[in-house]
Amino acid sequence: MGGLAQRNRINNGGSIVGISGSDFAVLAGDTRSTSGYSINSRHDPKVFRVGSDDDIVLAVIGFAADGKELKERLDTMCDMYKYQHGKPISLRACAHRLSTMLYSKRFFPYQVQAILMGLDEEGKGALYSYDPAGSYKRDQCRAAGVAASLIMPFLDSQVSFNNQYVPGGGNQGLEAIAKPKELLPRNAVMDLVKDAFNNATERHIEVGDGLQIMLLTKDGIEESFTPLKRD
Repeated sequence: MGGLAQRNRINNGGSIVGISGSDFAVLAGDTRSTSGYSINSRHDPKVFRVGSDDDIVLAVIGFAADGKELKERLDTMCDMYKYQHGKPISLRACAHRLSTMLYSKRFFPYQVQAILMGLDEEGKGALYSYDPAGSYKRDQCRAAGVAASLIMPFLDSQVSFNNQYVPGGGNQGLEAIAKPKELLPRNAVMDLVKDAFNNATERHIEVGDGLQIMLLTKDGIEESFTPLKRD
């Protein structure tokens, strides 16, 4: 019976992207929900505020019902922590608790990938990415979902500067000089996120309609929506 239920949980398409900066972090996702070649909804957000303090954001992608259940459980945990301890939960503690939630369901896992966003103890932007079994790590940038294979190489190049070298280095027998890695400013990150999704909609039918972006700073969360390709 469990195996049948597991097979009936489908991927509802879409993609999510997160990028962290020196004092901010951005988490975004498209709003299209699909079942195969059918569009279930053109406005199905995948990025959510967690708890009541506007300082932690969760994005989930995969089977939509599992994602919403996971978000509700994390919401409840954060509110209970604040009630019991008299203070908001830290990002690091929330990240560990989310891993525990996913791992506790490892024999019948949530069919989702997740990215958790917040500010660390030093006020720097932080992202934690998860697989369905609860394994997680801190990343500077991460993409998940059906278009992750299209978006992640773009982020590796433009955000992490992987295999990037100073122009002219390596000529005349000189050793190639790696391009210095630096955190991008807020405006550049916002433009990169929009470019990543605009490109993905040209290549993948399960991504599109709208782009939901949450920008987190010490002042709180700014949420915006941008139209994407609808066909």
